[in-house]
Formats: sequence, structure tokens, C-alpha cells
Amino acid sequence: MLTSSMPELPWGLWLLGALACFFVGIAKTGLPGFGILAIPMMVITVGDARLSAGWLLPILCAADVIAILYWRRMAVAGRLFSLAPWVVAGMAAGAAALALEERYLRPLVATIILAMLALYIRRRLRPDTFDVPVHPAPYGFSAGFSTTVANAAGPVMNLYLLSKRLPKEEFVATGAWFFFAVNLSKVPIYWWHGLFSRKSLLFDLAMLPALVSGAVIGRWVIHLIPQRVFEILVIVMTTAATLLLYR
Repeated sequence: MLTSSMPELPWGLWLLGALACFFVGIAKTGLPGFGILAIPMMVITVGDARLSAGWLLPILCAADVIAILYWRRMAVAGRLFSLAPWVVAGMAAGAAALALEERYLRPLVATIILAMLALYIRRRLRPDTFDVPVHPAPYGFSAGFSTTVANAAGPVMNLYLLSKRLPKEEFVATGAWFFFAVNLSKVPIYWWHGLFSRKSLLFDLAMLPALVSGAVIGRWVIHLIPQRVFEILVIVMTTAATLLLYR
């Protein structure tokens, strides 16, 4: 009975889906930025941009649990409290926006992220021109909106955590707790919109080995990368992944 309910996908799409989940694992435990690469991969795998968000969410939740277990002693939870009300507001806006056509939402999310990226880079290059502390409102609202409509809050949170100058281990650990809370809160929203199905959940179950493999490699890689290189990689991957949202 279970095999009859599995998605009927060509082997190439199964491999693409597994690669997407592998990237999610790497992103959650070691290299933030890789995770959003899974979004266009899952869209291609599922063949429906809107449904692919529902297929990917359980994988993200499982990856969050793994990341929390790995980095439970390194999180700086206090960095997230100021974001909470703005994230909730963004998620409410995103839940309403799910009724719109998806082709309008991704370019909007990408444009917001690129604007924030430009501001972040200017802050780093010309710190003397920005003596005002980073405010959580635009980051929290954008993260809540982006994660609800496209599972794409990664670039926003990467920029926010970079602005806090966290060591790489605290960066990954704090992000893990944020996404654990946010992704769990998205489950009823996605359920309400009918984005889960028996086939999608069985697909997610089959993808767990790829996810765990990525998580193990991500934790190994992060210990090999210097802090400066880590920050540069986050910026580069955030930029590349955001551009993919325009597709």
C-alpha cells in the first residue's frame, strides 16, 4: 500500500529531490545559503511551485531538529526575541498572500532580499555612514513573509545574523532555533491551504537519508572554514540563491 502511494517520478527527479534535501542538511548544520538552493530544485521535482513548499516543509522541520541537537549549546536565543513580533506580522501577511499567484510572490521576495543585501554590504564597507543599529522590524517582517510564501527566509536571516557579528557556530545554532519555531508554526498554514498529501509525506520520508548525510557533512565542513571565509561564503550564497527566486 505504501509503495502504491509513492509519487510516480522519473529517477532523475528523485535524484534532484535527494540533492535538494542534501543541500538542506548542509545548510542547517554548516553552510547557510545552501538551503535555498533546494527551493528551485524542489519546484522542478514536484512540477508545481506552490505545492513544492508543502513537500519541502517537513524536510526543513526534520533538519531543524538535527541542527538543534548538534548546536544546542551554542545558540544565542536572546538575539531572536526582538524579531518575534515582526516575524508573526510577516507570517500573517504571507498567509494571506498565499492566495495570490506564486509567480508574483517570488520576485517580490527576491527584490526585498537584494535590497537588504545591498544595505548590509554598504554597512560593512562604510560603517561610518551607518551609526544607527540594525532594526529588527524589516528583517523580522521580511523573514516571516518570505518563509510563509516561499520557504525563503534563509537569505534574510543570514543577513540579520551577519549584522550581529556572531561567531560561525553561534550563527548556525541561533538560526536553527529560529527556523525550528517558524517552520513548525507554518504547518497549520500549509495544512489549511492543502499543501500536504500522503504522497508528499512519503516522499519526505524517503528523502531522510539524503538529509542526514548533508547534515553530517555540514557539521564537518564548518569546523574547517575560517570565520572570514564563512562570512564571505554566506554573502555569496545568499546573493546567488536570491537571484534564483527570479526564475
